[in-house]
Amino acid sequence: MDPAPLHAEVAEGPPGGAAHWIRAEDGVRLRLGHWPAAGTGRGTVLLVPGRSEYVEKYGRTAADLAAAGYATAVIDLRGQGLADRLLSDPMLGHVADFGHYQRDIRAMLAGVRALGLPGPLHLLSHSMGGCIALRALVEGLPVASAAFSAPMWGIVVTPALRPIARIVAGAAGTLGIAGRAAPGSGPPHYVQVTPFEENRLTRDPDQYAYMQRQTRAHPELSLGPPSLGWVNAALVEMRRLARLAPPRLPAYGAIGSRESIVTIPPVRRMFARWPGARLEIYEGAEHELLMERPALRRRFLDAVLALFAAAAVPA
Repeated sequence: MDPAPLHAEVAEGPPGGAAHWIRAEDGVRLRLGHWPAAGTGRGTVLLVPGRSEYVEKYGRTAADLAAAGYATAVIDLRGQGLADRLLSDPMLGHVADFGHYQRDIRAMLAGVRALGLPGPLHLLSHSMGGCIALRALVEGLPVASAAFSAPMWGIVVTPALRPIARIVAGAAGTLGIAGRAAPGSGPPHYVQVTPFEENRLTRDPDQYAYMQRQTRAHPELSLGPPSLGWVNAALVEMRRLARLAPPRLPAYGAIGSRESIVTIPPVRRMFARWPGARLEIYEGAEHELLMERPALRRRFLDAVLALFAAAAVPA
């Protein structure tokens, strides 16, 4: 693996962080960021980010995990961060099939093993990462437990687009418009152009400013709206996941009561039939639980760490 950039000055991660280029089996170049644990270490957290996200966004989370004894590995998924962008317009988030993200997860796991990061492995995912993570778990990803922040098992579609969203997205490939921006999907550089008071991500001004500093200093990390192809692939994958039996391993999930990006009912349904899993609704929280107000963020981290600790104890 060759060294890759890690913008430590905006990540604010723990000491010793680094990044490497890795390649998926289809040749797409990805970036794997990683931070060591403080002290001996209790294992490694595989962190699967959401749509438009990048390694540095989870530097503060890695610092908290390091203090609790866990190394952290974060991936720039295909089409975002410093990974290969898939369209001529690099600001459009695109994937033709959500199954392609599983190639990224396999490359991530191989990279973690090549780096010799300690076990046991645990999974932490956010939003779109939760959709990707659930598929990886069903396919046998070897982790001891899994935590989900606002998993994308359903997405909010604007009222004006609701009647036609599935039809237009589904026909995008046939019509040759899969690489066009999905209408009504929001502006590019969201955190740069959206005032804190109007944002749908967090109620914490410091965390919002943290995200703004990152993409202001390194605009190449930014991503704009999803393509119609991405929307179609997401809708197909979420329908498929809803029909699958949940994996048999300990899990914890949380979602904010003010959530307006992913939909809550599919999350409730999945956790209701998941043995050994627990879901909590965080009153007053928006989409980004790992970037919410300190009390909510700490509550989520404590619950995640308790899950990891319990799962690592032999039965």
